[in-house]
Amino acid sequence: MSRKYKFYNTSGAYFVSFATVYWIDVFTRELYFKVLADSIDYCREHKGMEVFAYCFMPSHVHLIFRDDQENPSALLRDFKKFTAKKMIASIQENPQESRKEWLLWMMEQAAKKKGNIAKYQFWQHHNKPIELWSPKVIKQKLDYIHNNPVVSGFVINPVDWKYSSARNIADDPDVALEIDPIGFLA
Repeated sequence: MSRKYKFYNTSGAYFVSFATVYWIDVFTRELYFKVLADSIDYCREHKGMEVFAYCFMPSHVHLIFRDDQENPSALLRDFKKFTAKKMIASIQENPQESRKEWLLWMMEQAAKKKGNIAKYQFWQHHNKPIELWSPKVIKQKLDYIHNNPVVSGFVINPVDWKYSSARNIADDPDVALEIDPIGFLA
C-alpha cells in the first residue's frame, strides 16, 4: 500500500472513501441508507468519531472524520465490519429486495477471493485516507464530497442529495445525520 494512504497522524482529520465490492449499487433503498446513518450516529456517540462531512452514494461512502481516541484505522475497521453485518442482514431480511440472491451471490464471490472472510464480503478493503493538513486541501475535499452526486448526474445542486452534509452546511433542517462543527478545519 502506498505511503500516502495510511493514518500517520492519529489525531488528525481525514478524508476517506470506501466502496462496496465490485462497486455494486447497494444503497438504493431508504432502509440501507439508514443503516449507514445509524452506524455513524453510534460511532459519534460511543466511539469518539467526529464527522465533519459525508456523502453516501449508491456504491460508496465519503467521510471527513477524526477519531478523538486517536485510532482512526481501528475505528473505521470496526465501523465497516459492523455495517457490513447489518447490511447483509438487512438485505437477507428485506422482502422487497428484488436483487437479494444476486447481491448475496456477488458478495459471496468476493469473499471466496479472500482467505480471511467466512461467507460474504460487503466492503472493499481499502479506505484511501488522506490527512487534511491545510485549508486548501480541506476545501478541495469538501467540494469533492458535496459535488459527487452532481457529477454522477443524480442532482443538479449538492443540497438536493439527501445523504450529503451539503444540507447540514446549508442549514437545511432535513438532514440524514448530524455533523460536528467544522470550524477548526476551515
